[in-house]
Amino acid sequence: MTAVNGVRRVVDRVRWYVREVSGESVYDHYVAHARSHDPGAKVMSRREFERSRMDAREADPREGFRCC
Repeated sequence: MTAVNGVRRVVDRVRWYVREVSGESVYDHYVAHARSHDPGAKVMSRREFERSRMDAREADPREGFRCC
């Protein structure tokens, strides 16, 4: 069982790293932050959150990866 636990731990760490680097976990961080600061506040859906992020990137090209 020790080898299986070790492999599982490595896989979990790699998964965490990939999610952090790719930006996939940004929404999870947003939800945790919003709920911890104001539990009664409305939290954006993932779709609303991603649209908001995209609008912010397009408004400020330094924040995004635009070529033009």
